[in-house]
Amino acid sequence: MRTLASIQLIAEVQPIEGADSIEKVRVNDWWCVAKKGEFTVDAPCVYFEIDSLLPSSNPAFEFLAKGTKEKKMNIDGVEYVGYRLKTIRLRGQISQGLALPLEILQDKIYSTTGDPCSYLKVGDDISKTLGIVKYEPPIPAELAGKMKGNFPSFIPMTDEERVQNLGDIVEANKGNIFYVTEKLDGTSFTAYIKDGVFGVCSRNIDLLESEGNTHWKIARIYGLEEKLRADGRNLAIQGEVVGEGIQANPLRLLGWGLFVFGVYDISLGKYLDFADFISFCSANDLQTVPILHDALTLDNTVTGLLEMAEGKSVLNDETEREGIVFRPLAETTYTVRGETRRLSFKAISNAYLLDERD
Repeated sequence: MRTLASIQLIAEVQPIEGADSIEKVRVNDWWCVAKKGEFTVDAPCVYFEIDSLLPSSNPAFEFLAKGTKEKKMNIDGVEYVGYRLKTIRLRGQISQGLALPLEILQDKIYSTTGDPCSYLKVGDDISKTLGIVKYEPPIPAELAGKMKGNFPSFIPMTDEERVQNLGDIVEANKGNIFYVTEKLDGTSFTAYIKDGVFGVCSRNIDLLESEGNTHWKIARIYGLEEKLRADGRNLAIQGEVVGEGIQANPLRLLGWGLFVFGVYDISLGKYLDFADFISFCSANDLQTVPILHDALTLDNTVTGLLEMAEGKSVLNDETEREGIVFRPLAETTYTVRGETRRLSFKAISNAYLLDERD
C-alpha cells in the first residue's frame, strides 16, 4: 500500500525568486514549499504525499483551512474529514506534498512523551498513526457495487510507486530495458479465475454480480470468464476502465473501454513477462493500455522521467495524459526496508495534476 505520511530527510533547500516568507525544499525527489528557515539540509521531517487526506480535527493542519475545502470519505463505515493535498503552484513554484517539522508529533497530533526523534527512523510509515488516508473521489453507485469480500489476498492490488520515491532504484536500473505505457485515469478493474471460481473486483473489493454494476458489465461484454476458463490457468486480468461516467471522463471518450495493463499468474505468484502479456491479450482480443515504448533503455534522471510524462494522450490527442508507467521486459523485484516489491513505477504529468478539478 502507498505510504502517505513518513519520516524523511530534507535533501535540499532553495530560495523561491521574489518570495520573502517561503522557500522550496526537496524530500526524496519531491519539491514542496515550506516556511523560510523552517528546515536545513539533512533535517528530519514528516512528509505527506499528494492525495493524502489530513484530518481537519488536528490543530497541526489548521493552516490548510484557508483556501482548502474539507473533503469527506467513508471507509469501512468510518468517516474521515480533512484536507486533500494536491499539486499546486505557489509563486511560480510547483509544490507537491507537505513537509512539517518532527515536533508536530509531540503534542499537536497525538500524545506522547520524550523526543520523537529517539524512536522514529527515516522511512517509517506513520500514516495510520496520524489517521492519514488516501483521498478517493466519491464512487458512483454503479461503480461501487455490492461487496462479496475483501480484495483477494492472492492477487496484488494495483498501485504503482511514484518515481519521486525511487531515485535510488532508477539509478540502479540505468542501462536496463523497460517498456513504457500510458497511465489512464479511470477505475481499476480485476477479473480472475482461481480453482474454477471466477470473480470481478474493483480497486479494493471483490464484487457480487449485481444488475447495473459497471465492473461486471465489462466482464460480461468482454467475455472474460469464458476466456479465462478456456486458458486453463489460474490468472487475473488487471486493467483500467475509462470512459463516460468514470472519474469525470478526463479523456472525453464515448462509451466505456477496458485497457489491460497486467496479467497475473496466481499459481506462479508473478505477472507475465512483457512478451507473454502481449501474446495473451492478442490471443484473447483484449486491448492493452497504450504502449509508448516497447524497449526503452533507461538512462534518465527522475527529473527526466517526469518530463517524459508530459504529453497528449494516445486515446485523445486533445487531452493531457495522466502520466506514464515503466516496467522491465522481464518481471523483476527489488527490496526496500525488508519488503520485496515488483519493479514498476509511474511518473505523473505535472500539467495533468495542476489541471485536476476535484
